[in-house]
Amino acid sequence: MSKSKGNGVDPIDVIDKFGPDALRFGLAMLCTETQDVRMPVQFECPHCETLIDQTKENRERPRIKCGKCGGEFSTQWARTPEDMALPRGPVVSERFEQSRNFCNKLWNASRFAMMNLEGYTPGAVTDADLSVEDRWILSRLNTVTKEVTAALESYRYADAVRTLYDFAWDEFCSFYIEMAKARLQDEASRPIAQRVLAHTLDTLLRLLHPMIPFITEEVWQLLAQFAPQRGVESPTEAATSVMIADWPKADEARIDLEIEQRFTRFQGVLGALREIRSRQNIATRDQLEFSVRCEPAVADLLRPMQPYFEQMAKATAVSLGPHVTPPATNATVSLAGAEVFVDLKDFIDVAAEIERNEKLREKLLGQIGGKEKKLSNASFVDRAPADVVQKERDSLADLQSQLATVEAALETLRSMT
Repeated sequence: MSKSKGNGVDPIDVIDKFGPDALRFGLAMLCTETQDVRMPVQFECPHCETLIDQTKENRERPRIKCGKCGGEFSTQWARTPEDMALPRGPVVSERFEQSRNFCNKLWNASRFAMMNLEGYTPGAVTDADLSVEDRWILSRLNTVTKEVTAALESYRYADAVRTLYDFAWDEFCSFYIEMAKARLQDEASRPIAQRVLAHTLDTLLRLLHPMIPFITEEVWQLLAQFAPQRGVESPTEAATSVMIADWPKADEARIDLEIEQRFTRFQGVLGALREIRSRQNIATRDQLEFSVRCEPAVADLLRPMQPYFEQMAKATAVSLGPHVTPPATNATVSLAGAEVFVDLKDFIDVAAEIERNEKLREKLLGQIGGKEKKLSNASFVDRAPADVVQKERDSLADLQSQLATVEAALETLRSMT
């Protein structure tokens, strides 16, 4: 942005369109220390809300005609009475839309949490009371608290924001809340689920308050009506305002790296299952069978997650481990250190799978060619550290294994046409 070029974004325009919290959150996300950040700037037509890219030709014009509705509007360069009489087109950037969407996501998740806190009773929660998803979310919550605190103390605002964004959107909203739904409907498991849910939301609000103070204060006040005392070990009365609440402190004893790795693997496989279901146009009500070819250690992490695959993807794991044989008709997604195969005997779209596998084959061939060229360079092999060279060789072997799988799948698929 440059004042002399007139392509700056008026914060009032952003507030009017996306809200003050979206502005603050978006600005914090853009604070990347010394690295420049691209920020597209656009005029918004006040008549039809069409976004019009700012260009070298139009950015200093006093009035602009919308190409969609034909209406004219003024810009910040309007000076004559005729131009100033036109409706003003605000200058905005799509970078703040992501922040607005995040605020909406947090608000909706908070509403869901409070709708399910009816009958909430505070109380200490022992480790024996916690389900596997409770132990995971509490571990992640303390890991995130530790990372965000360190980032803010060293003025790395963008790192803090991105950590909170990923945790709140992907882990708290998209996974934990989904997993907790069944327990929140069960009278026996409901009290523990409510206490962990209220505690997690409480801590998340305090971590997010410096970036989005308005929505966090509003949710804090509403949460107090349902859960005035919160905490999983020794519940205490919540502060009257989030702005005077204590900053969260990470509890190292709650951090469980093994369970975090387990859920990371689970999230990857679940994403692959959803991708295949979408790609093959398989209805969400249809049951899936899948296999994962992976190292024994990865299989050990995934095996206890079977109930969650059933709950969140309506999918059953029939085989996990290094000796998995792909079904004759399958769709596959390659992950880091794992390959996911879904049996498509009842759903196969042969043409679509052939096309996708051919594209994947070309991509793998290109990557393999690049690795082979690098490893055939005597200068690189002789001068690079031994561990770096070995890492490249291991990567090449993994790519070649993926290629063999893809070519086998193509051979099977072509035999069906």
